[in-house]
Amino acid sequence: MSKKISVCLPKGGVGKTTTAVNLAASLAVAEKKTLLIDVDPYGASAIALGYTSDKINAGLSEVFAFTHSLKSAIHRTELEYLDFVPSNVYSIHIHDKYIKYSDNRLILKNAVSLVEDFYDFIVIDCPPLLKGITTNALVASDSILIPIKSGHFSLEAVDTLFKYFEHLKEIANPHLTIEGIILTMYEKDSKVTKISERELKIKYSKYLLNTVIPNTNLLNESTFYGKPLCLYKINSEGAIAYLNLANEIIKNNKVEEREVV
Repeated sequence: MSKKISVCLPKGGVGKTTTAVNLAASLAVAEKKTLLIDVDPYGASAIALGYTSDKINAGLSEVFAFTHSLKSAIHRTELEYLDFVPSNVYSIHIHDKYIKYSDNRLILKNAVSLVEDFYDFIVIDCPPLLKGITTNALVASDSILIPIKSGHFSLEAVDTLFKYFEHLKEIANPHLTIEGIILTMYEKDSKVTKISERELKIKYSKYLLNTVIPNTNLLNESTFYGKPLCLYKINSEGAIAYLNLANEIIKNNKVEEREVV
């Protein structure tokens, strides 16, 4: 059975999609069979992997509408061990229906249950909000990976997420855990970084991961070419950081080698 990780924080601009895409790709480089699921209706993960609408056969919007199975919405990527499910929300009408269907918080969990045995990891890219689609993702997940860019608003968002995490454990997913907090767009000598790290260590020290993701333009640059950074410039500082993050998560979960299906 796979480890299902939602990349989540109710704030934009902290590197959720960048982390979801590059973590999933790095897990695949480590030869862990990985499925990346984009639940965000804006579909940024598809762009980061080079998928345009004409290359998408079906996505999560069709799964939520019960017209396709999750298996039929899986797309291959350039990496042998990485598969992808886009959100495929391409109109306001589809968007509204997708949001409405997500009120049933078990849709994604039930859909994932039919494919999870084929993967070591399932990484879910969440939108910058709670409830609805994100609740679907968290109910379907085993853990939450929290990317945070240094700053006061990000710290407030972490507090909000932890409150919702406790609420969701009580009402819907008692086995949900925190995978960890990962510092993104990291600037070591910044005063804001130092303050943010100090606050995080006071409140959430046991959840802080050892890996940090540096502030590098290459992460944004690689999306213009539709590639995760490990395929664009694998020797770059950012690519190495995400490979280290994947290794840390693999070690924390002690995932055994499995036969590729």
